[in-house]
Amino acid sequence: MPTPVGRPTRRFVPVPYRTRGVDRRTAVRSAAIAAVAYAAWVAIGAFGRPYNFFDMKIYHGAVVWWAGGNELYDFIAPATNLGFTYPPFAALVMLPMSWLPVEAAGWLNALASIAALAVVLAALLRPIVDRLGWSLWFTVGIATPVALAIEPSRETLGYGQVNLLLFALVMADLVGLRWRAKRGTHHDTADSALARFVYGGGWAGVGIGLATAVKLTPALFIAYLAITRQWRAAVIALSTTISVTLGTFALVGPESRTYFTDVLWQTERIGAADMTANQSLAGLLARLYDSIETPGLLWLAFSLLVLALGLSRAAAARADGDELTAFTLVGLTANVISPISWSHHLVWVIPAIIVLADAALRRREASRGLPPRVTTAPPTGGVPPLRPPMWYPALTGLRHGAGALALYLLFLISPIWLYEHQLPEVSHYQDGLFGALMENSLAIALIALVAALPWRPGAEPAFYQERLVRTAQLTARR
Repeated sequence: MPTPVGRPTRRFVPVPYRTRGVDRRTAVRSAAIAAVAYAAWVAIGAFGRPYNFFDMKIYHGAVVWWAGGNELYDFIAPATNLGFTYPPFAALVMLPMSWLPVEAAGWLNALASIAALAVVLAALLRPIVDRLGWSLWFTVGIATPVALAIEPSRETLGYGQVNLLLFALVMADLVGLRWRAKRGTHHDTADSALARFVYGGGWAGVGIGLATAVKLTPALFIAYLAITRQWRAAVIALSTTISVTLGTFALVGPESRTYFTDVLWQTERIGAADMTANQSLAGLLARLYDSIETPGLLWLAFSLLVLALGLSRAAAARADGDELTAFTLVGLTANVISPISWSHHLVWVIPAIIVLADAALRRREASRGLPPRVTTAPPTGGVPPLRPPMWYPALTGLRHGAGALALYLLFLISPIWLYEHQLPEVSHYQDGLFGALMENSLAIALIALVAALPWRPGAEPAFYQERLVRTAQLTARR
């Protein structure tokens, strides 16, 4: 007998209710992401500068000039004294841009950079959201526009720079090292040799090698890999750089010889050291001395000190199982000791903010009754328990959370531009000591991070397990 109209079957009632619930939650989250994206757009308009793909116009003009049969490094952008300053491998990578209008190339670079940043954030935030039970897509959806609003990201997009793409190459190797150490389920269930190779992480080092071939400063990561005895990744990175560079010599020998024998040493092609945008140690010292040039011996002495401090802290962070903080410290150290670090180069503050925020969350978790750290036996699974709070529990993690917020606000507001000065027209002390402090604020923050960024013991258990295994082996040999 057919069911009477108007009397629904009870077993079908909960289905649309659950569907409506899921849709409603997804809609609310999507609206929140849209609201944050709009707020980031407003912040860029309020704190950023007028952007017109200035650097992209130089790159685009250079490769168009080169494609027309001219010498690459003879190009000078109209109404400027600026030319192409990257190695010839970068010019080969950028050569397809010559087929596009400059605006199209700029927007394509911006979209690729945003996508790269979102992928990197997904990789960096995945262990955190898994631990906290958060939604990955929602967290990344919020974090991406938040990260895009700060000085390094907005300057990279607005000028048409490649820093976020290089950042993604380096962080890809962090993921590769993580996969290689863990050999997780993806590797075990892969149904092809290629998939097993990818998930096995044996390729780790290629990203750093390619980034170094495009821009020399990522070479510091190769030194870090060697110092921490990650020999396979170090050899792969160095081999990649050498292979790509030699291959470029074979393809465009004259340009390669010109770059490595002449252009590389022409520091005036980049800009004056004291320019406000240069937030490296060299720029800081030049402005403090109110000079166009950096005091060489003083810069060398302090650079060696920062280099030793940064690499030693990075090695210690890795030894305690926090490879993300180790990579971050190396990137920040490279920013500090490089002769020129424009504000759009400082993308390593993004993982620094993540590390500080996660450190605050971990300490907050420790205040909620987690067991104290065991010191008489190795930690289970290589992950040491979080220490219980040693002072008022409600404020546990406050200083790390405040540090993350202060760092974000500093790079969001970027007060360096409110006190921008340029010699010889205007002294860097035109606005007094406070103005000098603000003009150098980002550089000071970088140095402070190299010296004091905390690491999170056991944050990457696979790396910590390596340390325990090596310690057990050494003990057994004795």
